[in-house]
Amino acid sequence: MKYLLINKKTNNSNYEERLNELRNSLTEEFKEVCVNDEGFNHAEFVKGLNDDDEIVICGGDGTLNYFINHVDCDNIKQNVYIYPTGTGNDFLADLGRHDTKEPVLINEYIKNLPTVTIDGVSTKFINGIGYGIDGYCCEVADKQRVEKPNKPINYSSIAIKGLLFHYKKRKAKITIDGQVYEYKNVWLAPTMKGRYYGGGMIIAPAQDRLNSETLSVVVYKTRSKIRALMIFPSIFKGTHIKKKKVVNIMTGKDIEVEFNIPCALQIDGETVLNVKSYKVTL
Repeated sequence: MKYLLINKKTNNSNYEERLNELRNSLTEEFKEVCVNDEGFNHAEFVKGLNDDDEIVICGGDGTLNYFINHVDCDNIKQNVYIYPTGTGNDFLADLGRHDTKEPVLINEYIKNLPTVTIDGVSTKFINGIGYGIDGYCCEVADKQRVEKPNKPINYSSIAIKGLLFHYKKRKAKITIDGQVYEYKNVWLAPTMKGRYYGGGMIIAPAQDRLNSETLSVVVYKTRSKIRALMIFPSIFKGTHIKKKKVVNIMTGKDIEVEFNIPCALQIDGETVLNVKSYKVTL
């Protein structure tokens, strides 16, 4: 049996259309399960499956993040697929499958995932952590979504206004495998398992998500707001790394990033407010 795990709380306007395309394409027997139903437990659900059953996660990066944090993916016996019906699909973009019309098998990608710890609470992540103006953008987008739930979110507009007016640069202390680095005028300091985050930004172009040895830490720093704004769009092409005076990329396994002033952080698109530091272990 193939089980479709459906997230009905997605903000994707094409959600129903995408889901109908999947339903119509399946030739084998399948059953739909809504993960938003009260009392639904991912771990108990998987425990009740047969080894030859298959799971199709219908959603985006946030839905996938929830799955990996509630299921023992290192020891799962069933084939697990992702089918994009959500708003954020950076995971599939990283696999080169962002425009896929069929479910993608992902078992090899959901094992040996890194853990981020914030104020004593640990969470696995599949793509990366955004810390700085990227987290700020998610914070503002969340507020806009509550105020006007049917209006599309313009992240580029939020980022531009943040760079120019609202977001304040931080000082950062970054420790990677015991080596300490200190920076001023920091706009971004994410840690990445994959290359993509933030809806198509190739923040860490050289990162290999199947590499079980290292993660990438990206430091985006400059005193000038105008320079920060001018270089920022190049992140969508991954060419920002050519700006060596602005962008530093380091790799490691045990990472701690501390800002002098708390700000919002996002984990696979889910926002955590008022974070001063985070630790990552691979």
